[in-house]
Amino acid sequence: MTVEKTILVVGTYDTKEDELWYLAEVIRGQGGAVLSMDVSVLGSPRRPVDVSKHEVARAGGGTIAAAIASGDENIAMQIMGAGAAAKARQLHLDGRIDGVVVLGGTMGTDLALDLCAALPVGVPKYVVSTVAFSPLMPPDRIPADVQMILWAGGLYGLNSICRAALSQAAGAILGAARAVEAPRRQRPLIGMTSFGKTVLRYMVQLKPALEARGFEVAVFHATGMGGRAFESLAGEGAFAAVLDFAPQEVSNHLFGGLSAGADRLTHAGRVGTPQLVAPGCYDLVDFVGWQGVPSALEGRPTHAHNRLLSSAVLDGPERRAVARSICDKLSEAVAPVALILPERGCNEWDRPGGDLQDAAGLAAFCAEIRAVCPDSVDLYPLDCHINDAAFCDKVLEVFDAWVASGVIKAEL
Repeated sequence: MTVEKTILVVGTYDTKEDELWYLAEVIRGQGGAVLSMDVSVLGSPRRPVDVSKHEVARAGGGTIAAAIASGDENIAMQIMGAGAAAKARQLHLDGRIDGVVVLGGTMGTDLALDLCAALPVGVPKYVVSTVAFSPLMPPDRIPADVQMILWAGGLYGLNSICRAALSQAAGAILGAARAVEAPRRQRPLIGMTSFGKTVLRYMVQLKPALEARGFEVAVFHATGMGGRAFESLAGEGAFAAVLDFAPQEVSNHLFGGLSAGADRLTHAGRVGTPQLVAPGCYDLVDFVGWQGVPSALEGRPTHAHNRLLSSAVLDGPERRAVARSICDKLSEAVAPVALILPERGCNEWDRPGGDLQDAAGLAAFCAEIRAVCPDSVDLYPLDCHINDAAFCDKVLEVFDAWVASGVIKAEL
């Protein structure tokens, strides 16, 4: 007999009660069960819910009265967001929910991001939002495996348009809860970053080599969102080691590109995960291709990767600033760090003859790395390009030495 899956349905039941109960009815109609959570502040639902707004506020370290007394809806919803996250986390730990779906506008979506971030990867989490896919949501707030559905026509009250979105959300979250293959690691997991096989090619050689050594390898696309997912998992201690070879999101954050947050390149070091780091694409600032070149980057060489993504080149002083930022972040690590520096180039476009090649800029970056690299970091300058076989050979040499010495655990 199939065990019924229980979905946590979250929203402001004082303003969106009809929509939330409709969503619950569709889930039940498909054979699922529902646990309801109210994150309202001012009003109360007409029907009782499973987790009241008072329980949520207490879990957030406050009360509904205090939230109202603040006179500030932002403060009030942050209390409710912290409480909703804490309650959802506990419900999952207690085995009472198999997935979550949250409804909201900007307020509900703000809360939803906190709630979903409190649940581990593998717990299905859907946000039905009037601002889904919007630039209002910074990458550092978005959990690694959240799913979003645009709630068209859903700002106020039920109608045929928003029913279409809500019914799809009901089927999606229940289907995900039934079908999900939650992570069950049988081998130590290595987290690797890359910018794609066109510009950074090491993963083609390294992934099978590491798998042959008994490790599982997950490669993250370092374009803002991928780097955020990588940092989120690194912060949970999910990796036996990281091969962070595409930290250009550090450059992006410094110079207004596709940022993964100010804390990019910090989580692995903070939790004691060994790090092998290389500056793949450090010299690039990535921007939304269809929006045109940002004014701050005008006049520079650029490369259109596709219609979505383009990159501009940093100059020498900016590259030195990136070098300092990378070294500052690595200096805080509490586990071994190896910084592998390919001194003939760090992406395919900066080879001699490439459309983004800048030998003087590369030399400035390498010189700054040598000058500011902290004593706690093992620096390995290489007379090669990052896409040469010699780079991968050095990575595996360091990796194997760390496994042999016990720095990297070869078993779970």
